[in-house]
Formats: sequence, structure tokens, C-alpha cells
Amino acid sequence: MKPIKLIVAPIDFSEPSQEALETAADLAARYGAELLLVHVVAVILPLTSLLSDAEQQREAHAAAARHLSELASALAQQNIKVRTEVGSANEPGMEIVRLAADNQADMIVIATHGITGWRKLAFGSVADRVIKEAECPVLLMRVAPPVH
Repeated sequence: MKPIKLIVAPIDFSEPSQEALETAADLAARYGAELLLVHVVAVILPLTSLLSDAEQQREAHAAAARHLSELASALAQQNIKVRTEVGSANEPGMEIVRLAADNQADMIVIATHGITGWRKLAFGSVADRVIKEAECPVLLMRVAPPVH
């Protein structure tokens, strides 16, 4: 197995992605790898005016960058080398794959939300796309839904 130097951790700020991030951080600490936190902002197709849609995109990017920065700061306090990147795409899975390839990632650690049935047919799965398209190994974290 080749050394793990860079781990990509896609995060959508949901509980499952937070749990996958914990695993990615643990792996980064164990292997002395760098952690790249990635969030993909969905591209909004113009529905109203281009100006308001562009402003919404800027706000979404800024909010994501702030959240990633907070997570990165907490991880840096654990002596984990970490950086962040915010992408934009219609297809988040492909943007994650692109960012991993551009950064020569050695591994991607991603959560699945466990979407099944018609929702998966209609929306697909970001994790499925990453698994199918990534050039590096992908660790899929299946996070069990909370029991009520």
C-alpha cells in the first residue's frame, strides 16, 4: 500500500458527514497525513434574476468557507495538518472527484446518508458517484440513522 499523504473529507455539515470527518481525522493523525475538507455548493440555476442568484451563491460560499474554517481550526488544535476548499457544481459527486484528483488525494472518506427507494432514483447518491468515479481508494462510512 502506498503511503497516505492526503485524505479528502467531503462534508455537507450533516451528522453523518461529521461522523465521517471524525474517521478521516483519526486516519490523518495515525498516518501523519494532511486532511482536505471539501464542501460543494450546489449551483443554482437562474430562476429569478441573475443578480439575486449570484448573491445567493456568494453567500453560500462564504457560509461554507466559515464553517470549514471553524472545523479546520478545531482539527489543527489536535495537531492535524488541514486545509479547506469550497467547490461549486451541479453534480457534487463529480466536483469531489475533481478536487481529489486535482489535489492528488490518496484517499477519500465520505459518508452515505442511506437514501433508498424513489429518492435515490430521483436524486442519485453523491457517495455512489464518488465511489464509481474516484481514482483513489474511497472509504464509505455508512452512518446508521438515529433510532426513535
